[in-house]
Amino acid sequence: MRNAIKISALALSLVAAAANAQSVRIEKNMSLELANQIATASVAACAANGYAVAATVVDRAGTVRAVQRADNAGPHTLAASQQKAFTSASAKNTTLAMMEGAQKNPAAANLVNIPGYLLLGGGVPVKVGNEVIGAVGIGGAPGGHLDEQCAMAALDKVKDQLK
Repeated sequence: MRNAIKISALALSLVAAAANAQSVRIEKNMSLELANQIATASVAACAANGYAVAATVVDRAGTVRAVQRADNAGPHTLAASQQKAFTSASAKNTTLAMMEGAQKNPAAANLVNIPGYLLLGGGVPVKVGNEVIGAVGIGGAPGGHLDEQCAMAALDKVKDQLK
């Protein structure tokens, strides 16, 4: 009888330990150094094409980690870049793809009513494998598709750090 009680207690403690282990998550996060590198590379990629932009990098929760605004970038570019980054991190998708989806699907068009969302091209998730660890948003090029190209070029520069 005592052995049965000991075995039952041991089994229950193992089940409880397994349940606790599953409730704690380990996540990859973006360092400040990486966020600054992405922001700098984004502004530089757009500047190489003659575009004065702002770039905002957010973490997986949509919290700002780094911001850069090029000389001569309009004041509106700061808010646009932040909202694009937030939208991309939140939805784990590019804002260009979301915009195109909203144009084709009336139900998705309601995404514009989410506070802080901006469905214009230029927001791109930052991924390690398939895990989104943040996003970069760019505002100021003469078209969201050009903002996105700059973001993709910046992420290409840091791709070795995203493994």
